Amino acid sequence: MKNKNIGSSFDDFLSEEGHLAQTEKNATKRVIAYQIEQLMKAQNISKAAMARKMHTSRSSVDRLLDPHVDSMTLHTLEAAAGVLGKKIHVELVG
Repeated sequence: MKNKNIGSSFDDFLSEEGHLAQTEKNATKRVIAYQIEQLMKAQNISKAAMARKMHTSRSSVDRLLDPHVDSMTLHTLEAAAGVLGKKIHVELVG
């Protein structure tokens, strides 16, 4: 009996199971949250200070840094990046 999955990629498997888009979305959010958190640590910026500089609440910063919360707006990302001296780069890829 031949296994149809031999030689296929993990992305192919996730796609066949209908989980690829959500998995990529979750991975992207985790990477962004990690990068922001690392920049905050490097610049010695607390969550409270970040919230003040972003003109938002501490709970909003908590959601931004929570890798399990995937509701981020471009506005929030741009504000966080600006506070940290960075810019957001978004592109469509295929």
